[in-house]
Amino acid sequence: MTDFEKTRRFFNLPEGMIYLDGNSLGPLPRSVPARVEAMIRDEWGEMLITGWNKAGWMAMPRRVGDRIGRLIGAPAGSVVMGDTLSIKVYQALASALDLRPERRVILSDSGNFPSDLYMAEGLLKSLDRGHELKVVAPEDVADHIDESVACLMLTEVDYRTGRRHDMPALTRRAHDAGALAIWDLAHSAGAFPVDVRNGKADFAVGCTYKYLNSGPGGPAFIYVAPEITEDVRPALSGWLGHEAPFAFDLDYRAGQGIDRMRVGTPAMLQMAALDAALDVWDDVDMDQLRARSIELIDLFIAEVEARCSDVTLASPRDGTKRGSQVGFRHPEGYAVMQALISRGVIGDFRAPDIMRFGVTPLYIGEAEIIGAAKHLEDILNSNEWDTPAYRARAAVT
Repeated sequence: MTDFEKTRRFFNLPEGMIYLDGNSLGPLPRSVPARVEAMIRDEWGEMLITGWNKAGWMAMPRRVGDRIGRLIGAPAGSVVMGDTLSIKVYQALASALDLRPERRVILSDSGNFPSDLYMAEGLLKSLDRGHELKVVAPEDVADHIDESVACLMLTEVDYRTGRRHDMPALTRRAHDAGALAIWDLAHSAGAFPVDVRNGKADFAVGCTYKYLNSGPGGPAFIYVAPEITEDVRPALSGWLGHEAPFAFDLDYRAGQGIDRMRVGTPAMLQMAALDAALDVWDDVDMDQLRARSIELIDLFIAEVEARCSDVTLASPRDGTKRGSQVGFRHPEGYAVMQALISRGVIGDFRAPDIMRFGVTPLYIGEAEIIGAAKHLEDILNSNEWDTPAYRARAAVT
């Protein structure tokens, strides 16, 4: 049985703050500063470059990858860490297109995170082989999977609304048409149970600074289905993806298994932070986490709708069809969110009009949910949001 009071104590949360933005940046786990300090002092400070061997730095991308693999249903040795999510999207997409050279369509949807689409656009321009990036409405994806599609590239959970795709069903449909499936798990890993193995995903990628709490800019991960790993040609043939990095050959030879998806030198300070942050999952049952997430979001929807007539639910009402976040539309959503933030209720805004709230049961309970709804009610009833200060757009929304 997951003890959510215990998991709450794992995190450093400022007093009085209601933090509903863990779907954008997870809070600081209390164990991270000491772990990073020890890495700096005892490993980097005392071992210097010998830390790559003595402290096991070189093996960390695979070791930590296996820890994340457990959360996404990936077998050991099929996940590796490093670089950014955009880089991992590029790697997966380039590899998928190589495996389907006779096909020219990448199918995605308008709920995909824009960076994924940008990476696809940039890759296709570089290839200049007549490929097409086809973007359709999320609910229409299945109807557009046919024999022209080389790969399906989707984010499992819509970053704005929380709408969740059916990974196994869409992947099965892609495979039936001879296409491959790439899944972005940025809003899935750590939010609810994921099973890339039984869901038959060919590739899966994700960041770790959201629900996995690795800190701003934390390392990304990539999964490749074991059946196709040895057939994958790394488009970004970095030296740590080489079969023998320290042979310093002038010609590239892909490494064995998932190691071929490594690119450059891993960011070890951030890797250490992630390794410490992942300790919380040792005591978490993902099915219980999921049930609690649905329960808390259902409560939030009920509280907001009972109190705030000016907002409209932007997320699926059925908890099984959304991730661990909920969005509400308001024509002045940005200003309203700034007023909430000034009161210590931290969510965020996604254009054009969605106030977005992440609900993470590891550190959020009923008191925070009800408190946030009350603050929102007060702000809307008093027009507290209607000031130039709250309307002024910051660099990050």
